[in-house]
This record gives sequence, structure tokens and C-alpha cells, in this order.
Amino acid sequence: MTIAESLPLVESHVNPEIIFPEGEFWSDEPPLESNLHLQQIILLIQCLEWWWREREDYFAAGNLTIYYSPNQKKSEFFRGSDFFVVLGTNPNPNRRSWVVWREEGKYPNLIIEILSDSTAKVDREEKKQIYQDIFRTPDYFWFDPESLEFEGFTLISGQYQPITPNAQGRLWSQQLGLYLGLSANKLRYFTPEGELVPTPAEAAQQAENRVLEAENQVEQEKQKAAKLAAKLRELGIDAEENL
Repeated sequence: MTIAESLPLVESHVNPEIIFPEGEFWSDEPPLESNLHLQQIILLIQCLEWWWREREDYFAAGNLTIYYSPNQKKSEFFRGSDFFVVLGTNPNPNRRSWVVWREEGKYPNLIIEILSDSTAKVDREEKKQIYQDIFRTPDYFWFDPESLEFEGFTLISGQYQPITPNAQGRLWSQQLGLYLGLSANKLRYFTPEGELVPTPAEAAQQAENRVLEAENQVEQEKQKAAKLAAKLRELGIDAEENL
């Protein structure tokens, strides 16, 4: 008999009458639909954090519940957003949810929903209506990582109006000061000049490439100088004497 087999069985009972004390407001979001959804959310967060790495006046999060009850109750009026950004706040990473009445009444400035078969209808209809009429979120986008459906809306006179894509098919976010568009079948940010906003890893690789390019340029200049000196010597000219 193993040690585990010799231990007495202990039954776990939960008294349904127990009222648990209220504490932190934990996120009440269901599991993500697929790894594609997870990777897309991480990508949006990482790129924005890198691009705004000098800023301390925003909060960006993914798969987090937003509680907005006018009665300040966790049990009513809450919605989960796949990705959202709140401006004019602190970047406290320890928030377990976004509780509007604890955050000076602030709602997200931008929301992006990652569509799936089970959520697409709600994202296109119910959530869009809530974000328009209650949250008053200025920029709302949705993206399907499988079909690559991508649409965006901006709040004008209290109503969401479709954002017209530019020549590259990208949609402008006034709240971020960036374009959103597709690159390698992923939703990415682009600067007003059209440059892709990199991930931290991509930015590090770009910096390394610039160093290597600079080193190669120096080496090429040295080789040119050596060839020129050799040619001058063939002509009987001492380059060092003529300096």
C-alpha cells in the first residue's frame, strides 16, 4: 500500500449558505477561444507598451472584466473585453479587473474584440450597443484571427460610424494616434507614416541589425581605404607622406 492509499479520505463540503466576504474584484472572463486569440491579445499589449514605453498615463489590458454598475455592485452590469485601453489613468499592472466606480468613472477609450464563432454575434450587436450607449467608448474595433474580418467604428454625435480604411486597408484610431491593420495575418499597429510598430523582440532585432550594418559600413570603408593606399603605392605615391 502506498502512502497516498493509506491516508484517510477527506470529503470537501461547501455550505451554500455561506456568504463570502467581498474582496478584490477578480476578472470574470471565460477561457479564450484558441491560441490564436491569446497570441493576438498579447501582441496588441506588447506592441502598445513598447510604443508608449515612456508614458505613464494609460492602462491597457486583455481578457479583463469591466464592472460598471451604477449601484456599485459586482453582481450586475459587467462586460468582458478582449483588449481595451483607458487613457488619463495610471498603469497599475495589479488590477484584477476594471471597476468604473473605483476609477473616477472612467470607461475605455478604445476596445478591440477578437471574434470567434461563439462570441461574434454578441460582439457585433450587443457589445457594440453597450460600448456606444453606455461606455461611450470613442474607438471600437473587432478582428477575426481566422477569417481576418476587420472593422472599426468611431463615436460621432453619440453614434458609431464606420471608419473608412486608407489605401493600405488600415483603420485610424484617433485615441491611439495609430493605424490598425493586418501584417502576416495579425492585427498590428502602424504609425501615421505607415511604419509597423514592432514588438519588443522585433525592436531589439532591428537595433542589432543597425549595429551590424554600421560595423559592416566601417569595415567596407577600411577596405576601400586599403585598396586606395595599395593603388597609390603602385603609382609610387606614399599616401602617408602626403597626409
